[in-house]
Amino acid sequence: MVRCFASLCFSLFFGLVHAQAAESPAAPPGEVTASTYSANLMQLYRESRLEDPRVLAAYARAQAGKEREREAFGGLLPQVTASSSFNRTNRDVETYTESFNNERYALSLSQHLYNKQAWENYQEFKARARQGEYEAEDAQAEATVDLAQRYFVALASDDELELVLAERRATQKNLDRVEAMYERQLAMVTDVLDLRARVDALAAQEVEARNQVRVSREELSEIIGRPVTERLSRIREDIELQVPGESVSVWVERAVAANPALKAQEQALAAAEAALREGRGGHYPSVSLNLSAQRSDVGYDNTLAPRSDSYVASLGVQIPIYSGGSTSARSRALYNDRLSTEQQMEAVRREVVKETTSAYLTAQASIEKIRASRNALESAERSSVAAERGFEFGVVNAVDVLTAVQNEYKARRDLLKAQYDFITNLLVLNRWAGALSEQSVGSVNLWLTAHEEPRALERAEGD
Repeated sequence: MVRCFASLCFSLFFGLVHAQAAESPAAPPGEVTASTYSANLMQLYRESRLEDPRVLAAYARAQAGKEREREAFGGLLPQVTASSSFNRTNRDVETYTESFNNERYALSLSQHLYNKQAWENYQEFKARARQGEYEAEDAQAEATVDLAQRYFVALASDDELELVLAERRATQKNLDRVEAMYERQLAMVTDVLDLRARVDALAAQEVEARNQVRVSREELSEIIGRPVTERLSRIREDIELQVPGESVSVWVERAVAANPALKAQEQALAAAEAALREGRGGHYPSVSLNLSAQRSDVGYDNTLAPRSDSYVASLGVQIPIYSGGSTSARSRALYNDRLSTEQQMEAVRREVVKETTSAYLTAQASIEKIRASRNALESAERSSVAAERGFEFGVVNAVDVLTAVQNEYKARRDLLKAQYDFITNLLVLNRWAGALSEQSVGSVNLWLTAHEEPRALERAEGD
């Protein structure tokens, strides 16, 4: 009877579980959830190109510049106008009263044969349109660097939170051990208090780190235009970061030749020179051809006249003689505008040389710092493990263990920061050299992976 009762209970339990499983549909295979989805730099870059207001505004200004160029070009083409009028006239005189209709049709064409001002105006807006294109390209490059900086700031915030939590766990573990030893009168109360104070300080740092994670994600969301809550892809451990093989002089020469901001200033100078020539064109004569055709039955004082057709071809010459000195004053003002634009271009050229050199040297220093940080991390890990074991044997005190743990996690932070700084400076270098494109972002994106944690976030196996 006992066996039968147990078998019956087991059967009822199994049936209930099977029924609940049938009612709850299983998740479809291959479904991506929020916890497993991750975003990399290339994905965010493509989103930002469509959502970043700075980039969209820059390209809108560039498109407006093209339309203004077309508007100026239209001033060089023939100007055709057509007009017509229909009149109803009532005339009262002493001997009679009459009413009649009048009609007039006219078609005219005007074409500049020589007009220096109109031509130079077109050249100015042509240069302005090229300037807008280069400014849009520079805005896209600047936005890309800004995105990368915010991306790695967000990664660094995630790292800081994980490192604070890991350091707190390690310190809490040592605190538990010292408290147990203190209860057996094998440790001093000062060791307990020091470790407890450090645990409390790490708890406060955890609050700050969590807040910084949210702040850094909001900075990313500002560019992307949506909340960025996914995991961010981290730097792979199986790659070797290296600086470009060319020398700094090659990079500077490349930047002076291809930097979009500098090219925009060159076009601004060309536009200023065209504006100056346009201003001086006020002293030049202009020649125009005019053709017109008219059909009308309107006579003098709107009287009714026989219908007539007239065709006129005229060549007009206009020679400016005196305009109160305004043309000369405008030319002098435009000349000074040109000098100002020339100095602005020189300032941008110097900035390009400085920023390119600085980014190249900083990238080189970052590579050396990465190597040194790796060595420092390995030494700090061994020192921390040795301090913990030495404390077990009574060779070192709890303060030495606490210092060793702090040094270990400082080395981890330094290594991650050095890697992020190198990649950011590499993008900055390409930006100033005029070589930052989607392909450049794709090359950097190959260094990222969503399926592994960086070595600096955890101890190596066997430590």
